[in-house]
Amino acid sequence: MNINLIKFDTDIGKTKPENFVRADTPCPFCDVANLTGIIDVDDDIIFLRNKYNVVEGADQFVLIEGRECESDMPEYSKEKMRRVIKMGVKHWKNLMASGKYEDVLFFKNYGQMSGGTIRHPHMQLVGLPKINTDLLFAEEELHGIVIAERDGIEFNISDCPRIGFCELNVVVNDGGSLDTLADFLQIAVDYVTKFFNRNSNSYNIFFYHRAEKIFAKVMPRYATSPYFVGYNIHFLPNNIERIAEQIKRNYFADKV
Repeated sequence: MNINLIKFDTDIGKTKPENFVRADTPCPFCDVANLTGIIDVDDDIIFLRNKYNVVEGADQFVLIEGRECESDMPEYSKEKMRRVIKMGVKHWKNLMASGKYEDVLFFKNYGQMSGGTIRHPHMQLVGLPKINTDLLFAEEELHGIVIAERDGIEFNISDCPRIGFCELNVVVNDGGSLDTLADFLQIAVDYVTKFFNRNSNSYNIFFYHRAEKIFAKVMPRYATSPYFVGYNIHFLPNNIERIAEQIKRNYFADKV
């Protein structure tokens, strides 16, 4: 079959802490004194090895975004958001340049529907020694109706969604500003968690690269459409133009 099929260690998976539903579970990322495998630190931002290596054959890493367990990207200062993204991109690029991996996945799970287990804001990097990179994404999924452009960065809403509905993309051209990438991602997360749908409290951020470009997709998460799960049918909603205009009004009113 023309798919990437990787083994998942369910025995390790059963031991992972989970506190989205079980709020009484202690947060391992708050217990900084007992963290192991730390690689890099920038104030309260910590990059370390993931002690629950559930993806067989891969090297897994975690970027803890800060000390505040109940905070998240919309509440960060602009400076803090920029430092988080710069730290993540730095280690993503370092891992890719190491020569150990066919590709390195870089993503964020947030909320009960996102596939994550820990509430504390964090991102993950997964180095895969063997993977068919052509199957990871299609560049068409990262383009769409332009919302804003600045500093070599394009912010858009997908008109060829990976799954469907409100998929917000940030495209970083060669030499584009990582500060602006961070600013646009913060706006995208704020929108999908506060304005897109009153029941939308989970999301993912997925990072991709191709040649000298970096792409990031912010995707609100909810019960996935059976059309996609069962038949790989992607939906193009009829309101993406309205969403683009709403984001322009809410966040770029002085630029419109």
